[in-house]
Amino acid sequence: MENRELSLPASASAPLIPGAATPVVGAGAPPAPPVVPIAYPSGSPFGEEQQRAQPIRNARKRLGSMLAAIGAVLAKFFAAIKGALLFLPKLKLLTTAGTALVSVAAYSLFWGWEFAAGFVVLLFVHEMGHVIALRREGIKASTPMFIPFLGAAIFSKSLGDNALAEARVGLAGPILGSLGALVVAIAGVLTGSTFLLALAYVGFLINLFNLLPVVPLDGGRAMAAMAPWMWFVGFGALVALELLFPNPILLIILLFGGFELYRRWQQRKTRSLQQAAYYRVAPRHRALVAAVYIGLIVALALGMYETHILTYAGHSFRSI
Repeated sequence: MENRELSLPASASAPLIPGAATPVVGAGAPPAPPVVPIAYPSGSPFGEEQQRAQPIRNARKRLGSMLAAIGAVLAKFFAAIKGALLFLPKLKLLTTAGTALVSVAAYSLFWGWEFAAGFVVLLFVHEMGHVIALRREGIKASTPMFIPFLGAAIFSKSLGDNALAEARVGLAGPILGSLGALVVAIAGVLTGSTFLLALAYVGFLINLFNLLPVVPLDGGRAMAAMAPWMWFVGFGALVALELLFPNPILLIILLFGGFELYRRWQQRKTRSLQQAAYYRVAPRHRALVAAVYIGLIVALALGMYETHILTYAGHSFRSI
């Protein structure tokens, strides 16, 4: 009997399992174990999907951090705006105080700091007369802003609904300013202080100068209700004053006055109903404005006469 090797077809050969020994196929060989598939967490033996997911998670973290940072910056920004809005009223007071200090420093070059400080206080009292009158007319006004060698100014949207209201606002400054100078004069007389008398004298002088009947001075505001044609008389007086006593400050006022006079007169020439209504003033109100205006001139001239001194601390008042 002839010996032959038993061979199996390739389809019957046992599959190989990684890590297992090669099965021996033969007459008494055990059956091949079943194939157990290996499961990978990422679905791939090389982890491609896990590698793709990691950058996505990192990008989300960076985006979240960026949004949190932007939110924090915006919160600080709006908090700063809220703080600025709360600080705005204080800013106006700082503007008044700051310009006042600059003016005191400027006037100190000529009069010394004590006299300069007193002069700026009298200017403040004068301007507060305008502020009070504007508020009585229902008009918001800024706090006074001081301009060295030009005095002080306030700003508002208008001076009233008509010429009579404008006259009230214009005369309120000299009225309160004259009362302030009068208090200083009384204190000077009671104490015998030449310093206070000189300060009162300059206060009376500044208020009297403001009654020149030319816009934008206070006297020009009063003329709007009394006799607007007096603006030309006041402007002529200002020109004569500049020719007799050349002064750069007078020249600046003259330039502003000329521009304002031209603008106001051009408006009046339109003869519109609005212009006619603005300058319509009852005769009794016109007489009352005239009485206050003339009374102020007389009182201020008398105050200057009573407080006039020749010199103070080396400063001469002979020419003023």
